[in-house]
Amino acid sequence: MASTDKTAVPLSSPKSEATPPSAVVAAAKSPFNYSFVDVALRVVLFAATLTSVVVMATSKETELVPVPGFPLIRIQRQAKFNHSPALVYFIAALSVTGFYSIITTLASLSIVLNPTYSKTFLLFFAFFDVIFVGIVASATGAAGAVGYIGLKGNTHVGWTKICNVYDKFCRYTASSLALSLFAAILLVLLSMISTFTLYKKIRD
Repeated sequence: MASTDKTAVPLSSPKSEATPPSAVVAAAKSPFNYSFVDVALRVVLFAATLTSVVVMATSKETELVPVPGFPLIRIQRQAKFNHSPALVYFIAALSVTGFYSIITTLASLSIVLNPTYSKTFLLFFAFFDVIFVGIVASATGAAGAVGYIGLKGNTHVGWTKICNVYDKFCRYTASSLALSLFAAILLVLLSMISTFTLYKKIRD
C-alpha cells in the first residue's frame, strides 16, 4: 500500500528580512530645508553691505599736509570717499546690493511660508545672485586698487602714498573692503544654494 503522507505546506510566508535603519527613514521623511539657510544668509548679506557702506561713507579725515614745492607750508586737506570715482562706484554698488538683499530676503521668506512659486523664485535667485557677485567683486577690486595706491603709492608715475597721513581714512576703507569681500563670498554661497535647491526640485 502506497504511502499517502504529503509534505506540509507552511500557511504563512516569512516576514521581510530587514527593516531600514531608523536614521535613514527619518532622513527620508524630513530632508534638510535650505530655505531657512537662504533667509539667514540674505539677512547677513544685508548687514554686511549696510555696514560696509556706512563705514566707507564715514571714512573722511582732515589733516595738515605740506604744499608741493613748499614743505614748510601746510594746509588743511580732507580725504573723503567722493574724491575718488572708484570709491563712489563702490558705495553705489554696495547700496544696490543691500537693496537687492532686502527684496530677496522677503522673497525667500515667501518660499518658506508658501512654496507654490518656489521654482520661479529660485530661478530668479540663481540668475541674479551671480550678477551681483560680479557687481560686488568689481566694486571691491576697483576700490581695492585705489586703496593699494593710497597705501603703497606708485613711484613710477609719481603717485605718493597717503595712508601715512590719513591713517583713519585708510583704516576705514580697509574695513569696508573686507566687509564687501565677505558680502561677495556670501553671494557665491547663495548662488550655489539656489542652484542646488532648484536642481533638486526639478529632479523630484
